[in-house]
Amino acid sequence: MFFVSDDVVTKSGRRYRGRLAPSPTGLLHIGHARTFWIAAQRAIERRGTLILRNEDLDPQRSRPEFARAMIEDLRWLGIDWSEGPDCGGPYSPYSQSERRNHYLQAWRRLRDSGFIYPCICSRKDLAQSASAPNDADDEPIYPGTCRERTADPFHTPAGVNWRFRVPDGEPIEFTDLNLGRQRFLAGKNPKNDFGDFMVWRRDDVPAYQLAVVVDDAAMQITEVVRGADLLKSTARQLLLLHALGYGAPGYFHCELVRDAAGARLAKRHDALSIRYLREQGMTPKEVLALAGWP
Repeated sequence: MFFVSDDVVTKSGRRYRGRLAPSPTGLLHIGHARTFWIAAQRAIERRGTLILRNEDLDPQRSRPEFARAMIEDLRWLGIDWSEGPDCGGPYSPYSQSERRNHYLQAWRRLRDSGFIYPCICSRKDLAQSASAPNDADDEPIYPGTCRERTADPFHTPAGVNWRFRVPDGEPIEFTDLNLGRQRFLAGKNPKNDFGDFMVWRRDDVPAYQLAVVVDDAAMQITEVVRGADLLKSTARQLLLLHALGYGAPGYFHCELVRDAAGARLAKRHDALSIRYLREQGMTPKEVLALAGWP
């Protein structure tokens, strides 16, 4: 069993450092407004530091106009940060597209330690496997086809997918500061919560899981506040933190804001975007009330 003790996760002994980490792939909606407002309030209550990180890792989906909009909309809500792409700080740069060397160093450490392996499976191979996306997760359970491949010939990550070897059949447990005890089962069984996950894509782009872990450690984040849809990602990231020798921050996952049909909000919900509601004449207080705060 891979278990993260409460002392490790919740009692770092360091001055509080929280973060806002939006992706500029669309306009922020009221679900983001609620989560980021909670993150800001927790930083204020603890007299800590709040940073803004622009998670523009995906070159195909990230757009500069969305990056500008997210900064404008968060400022309009009344959220302030003291470090970020718009104001600098001691851990710059604060845009992931400018932090590639950090991710490469972590990739080399994982490669040299045997925690990751090159995967040559195509999308078609994965689609034809017995595995399917699990619990609406965006990454299917990987059947382990390439698990025994060696990383020796690879001096750069480009050209293949790189996967993290999870402890097969073992649960990963941690205590969330809002939602309590969490338990996820790792491994290649299709009934498990997640399998060997991606840390670097064949198009030479670091995967979300690796970039977030590297940046949170480098920026000395002590608490991560984000939506409950990322609970499973936390289990993956705890494995990466352990493999890289980083300490774990605390995690506070917020309940999701849902639409009238009960579906969680996505950036395609333009009518519930902060920008649209601003243009309709709503005030920040009204937008936060619509999002369920307080």
